[in-house]
Formats: sequence, C-alpha cells, structure tokens
Amino acid sequence: MLADLTAGAVADAEARERERPLASVEKVALAQPPARDALAALAPADRVKIIAEVKRASPSRGDLAEIPDPAHQASRYEQGGASAISVLTEGRRFKGSLADLEAVRDTVTVPVLRKDFIATDYQVLEARAAGADLVLLIVAALEQDELRRLHDLTVQLGMTPLVETHSAEEVDRAADIGARLVGVNARNLSTFELDKDLFGRLAPRLPADAIKIAESAVLAPADVAHYRQAGADVVLVGEALVTGDPVATLAAFLKADAAVSSPTERSGA
Repeated sequence: MLADLTAGAVADAEARERERPLASVEKVALAQPPARDALAALAPADRVKIIAEVKRASPSRGDLAEIPDPAHQASRYEQGGASAISVLTEGRRFKGSLADLEAVRDTVTVPVLRKDFIATDYQVLEARAAGADLVLLIVAALEQDELRRLHDLTVQLGMTPLVETHSAEEVDRAADIGARLVGVNARNLSTFELDKDLFGRLAPRLPADAIKIAESAVLAPADVAHYRQAGADVVLVGEALVTGDPVATLAAFLKADAAVSSPTERSGA
C-alpha cells in the first residue's frame, strides 16, 4: 500500500510539473515569507501538544468527512489549542490538495504540515511554494540517500522535516540524518493494522534531542494519556477531530495528561 500511495503521489506531482516546471515552482518557493518555527511550536512542555489534521478520507477508513472549507476546519483547530495543523494533500485516496494547504496557511497562525507521500525534490519545493512550514518524510518510503537529500533540502528551504518511523531500524535511520522531529506511526503502512504500543517500545530508542511525536490510533483522551505516559511530546490527531466537535475534542485531549507532571515521570525514568 505504501509503495502504491507513493508511486501515485509522485505520478501526480510529475503531471503538475509538466504544467508548472520546477524552475517556476522554485522561484515561488524562494519568494515565500519565512516558514514558521515548528520546532519552537512543538517543543516539549508541561502539557502535551497536538498536531490537528485536516483529513477527508483514508485508504483504511474510506470517507471520513466532506470538509468543504478546510480553512474553517483549521481555524477551529487553532481555536481549540492545536500547536500545528497537518493538511493531507494527497488526492487519490485522501481527497486532499495543495489548494487545501494554501487555504489553511492563509488562515491560521500556527505552523502547517504538508502531509503527503514525498519522494522528489519537486514535491518539497511545491510544499514551500504553497506555504508549508513542515514536510512529512516517511522513512519506509525512501532509500537512505533519498531521505537524507530530501531532509536536507527541506531544511535549506527553511522548513522542518517531520520524519516518520515504524520500526527500530527506521528510528536509527532518522537519527542518522539528524532528524529533530521524529514521529512514530502506530499504523503499519503495508497492512494498515494498528499497534498502539509501538510508540512506547520505540520511545527509548528515539534521539534524546528530538521532539517525539505519536501518530495514529488516537480516538479518545485515554489514547493521548497512553502516548503521553510513554514519553510523547506531541500527538498527531486526525479522524477524531474531523468526525466530532474539534474544539471540544481538543479540549478533552489537551487535558488528558493533566496528572502527569514531567517528561521524566512520563517515561518512567
């Protein structure tokens, strides 16, 4: 599934490149205002931070919500206390677009993540041209030299790479390129099965100086508390926010770790 999603995203990007050549996109990207500081926005704090996701559909769950106005959805997230906004821009299975990201970026004041299946320089450049502050890089989808090149290009453009992992070996690969923002996705992108305990098993292996993000399998406050107790600085939430009241849901999630007072206690050290 991951290979198919990545191949589709690259094919769509190549089609866009035929209409809008790389040189043109690069010119727009370099003319953008500086990216917002995602590392500062997501830095470890006394309370969990949340990346709230604009997500219409997924291969595992099908249609989730229509979201006719992604900017309004994102503004509700910001109102509810989200520290950053993730926007699905993949069109085939997630029904997103770069236009969604542009609309969100023009509306909110927090950093915005382009969440897609990124495998080419063109995709990174068009993310910056659309105003993205962060770019998702999935370790499992990339060879190590590709991962390093795209990571470095993202940084050179002033954005922050969110490097997503699913195994100990992938965590080591993220550490090897100096990733500062490392996610652990509970969803296996080959089988789409969920393992909510994966973050806890991998947390001790994550780079000590990296911001630690738990992704997927977050439907209730208890799920946030579970990840927080395992050492997560940030939790990425999508489905629970698009299928319910985002402000009320965020309020409940942000209170979920109220009883945990420090990262040391969370990790059990």
